[in-house]
Amino acid sequence: MQKPTPVNEEIKLDPKRYIVSETDEKGKITYCNDYFMEVSGYSKEELIGQPHSIVRHPDMPKVVFKLLWETISQGKNINAVVKNLAKDGRYYWIFTEFEIRKDTDTGKVIGYHASRKTISKHVIEIITDLYTKLLEIEKSSGVEASQKYLISFLKEKGESVEFANIMEEIHKFY
Repeated sequence: MQKPTPVNEEIKLDPKRYIVSETDEKGKITYCNDYFMEVSGYSKEELIGQPHSIVRHPDMPKVVFKLLWETISQGKNINAVVKNLAKDGRYYWIFTEFEIRKDTDTGKVIGYHASRKTISKHVIEIITDLYTKLLEIEKSSGVEASQKYLISFLKEKGESVEFANIMEEIHKFY
């Protein structure tokens, strides 16, 4: 499936509704609620079995997903601020809470559950500036340099940083 061309038009989310999805351990969508389909513009058939990156906006720094996957792969939950891309090219900002799903018998990670909700304009403005800087660094110097910048940015805010809390720390400041 070809990614849509981004357009500079934001989808306004209902603050009372959650976008919900579940994936297998590799990130392929196994469940999506009606609101996810409504906002993203994809049908259930188009989403199920696809990598969750189907909605990844090109404005998102790779380092955010690198840290996200490192964290959830260790069995830790994480929160993230994400800009997603709808099927028609519009975008929507969300605050996502990722939770690990484990096999109750073996304890093995079998997938992930994510609930997403709208986020304040103020946080979006701050995050946009940070993500733009991270993307610039990634393009010129790579993801590792972007990660170093992000850690330094958070330390300047006076926080000791564990990857599981990076997005939560960013959200806390703003």
